[in-house]
Amino acid sequence: MSRSTEMLFSRRMLMVITPVGLAIGLYEAWRLAGGLVLLMALQISVLAAALVGLVRTVRRQSAQGDRKS
Repeated sequence: MSRSTEMLFSRRMLMVITPVGLAIGLYEAWRLAGGLVLLMALQISVLAAALVGLVRTVRRQSAQGDRKS
């Protein structure tokens, strides 16, 4: 397998395993700490929103840069 094929496989695997691990982690947090898992879920949501905003900004600026040149 070439390096690019390995990276494609790894990226797909991460995109599947990460949400599954996050769900399992939230479930275990619920079992251990009860209602505090709501704060943890809120924190994860805020970080995800910040990441989405960052990616959108970078893509928008990249597209504007491509139009100028």
